[in-house]
Amino acid sequence: MSRGENPVTVRARIEAKFPRGLVIRLIAYLFVGHLFAFFVYLLFVLGAQNQ
Repeated sequence: MSRGENPVTVRARIEAKFPRGLVIRLIAYLFVGHLFAFFVYLLFVLGAQNQ
C-alpha cells in the first residue's frame, strides 16, 4: 500500500473483504465484551474491599 493512496479505495478494499454488517457486529461485540469484562472486574474489586 503506497502512501499516496486515498482512504476511499482503502475502505472499498476492506468492504470487499468484510461485509459492512460483519464489521458493525464485530465492533459491537468487542464493545459489549469489554463492558462485560469491566463489570466482572468491578465485582471482584468491590468484593475484595468488603473483606
